[in-house]
Amino acid sequence: MKRARFLIAGFVLTAWLAAGGALAQGQPDPELRAALLAAASDTASFIDRFDAEVWLTDMSRRLERQVINPDERITILKLVHLEASRVELPPELILAVIETESNFDHYAISVAGAIGLMQIMPFWLDEIGRPDDNLLHVDTNLRYGCTILKFYIEQENGDLRRALGRYNGSLGRRKYPNKVIDKLSKKWYQG
Repeated sequence: MKRARFLIAGFVLTAWLAAGGALAQGQPDPELRAALLAAASDTASFIDRFDAEVWLTDMSRRLERQVINPDERITILKLVHLEASRVELPPELILAVIETESNFDHYAISVAGAIGLMQIMPFWLDEIGRPDDNLLHVDTNLRYGCTILKFYIEQENGDLRRALGRYNGSLGRRKYPNKVIDKLSKKWYQG
């Protein structure tokens, strides 16, 4: 089980790094647009209650420095697990991305205008015809971010570094992917 999670995390990271090309060029990918549109309309995650309690307890301890309020922490963790599971990505990878992107500040706005936990560019709202979606809402932000990351991982044939580079708009550079992978392996991965 641990080996499978590690392999999945590696796959996800590789795919995510590879996915940032379309955004870096300023042209939204039509396939990503379709995936986001479908994800924005889709809505359950833990199959076993015991697994849920163990994972949430463990991850909550790891997150308490960034998110002090325990109720807010659990809400974020449940939503991360839900959205990561929906697109078949390890939730620990998503936690590493969020820590790197916004350090769990769901009100974060980058100098480029990216919004929320996973730093989603707002042009996607118009691209998929959902201008009223609020990227500052944790559930919406995670839905978009997980969908985008999964798309890039698939586009890069599982190359997590390339997918992460695409996600960050830094395809071909190693700094951002290395940061995410470092956080994943040192803090979030259940070893």
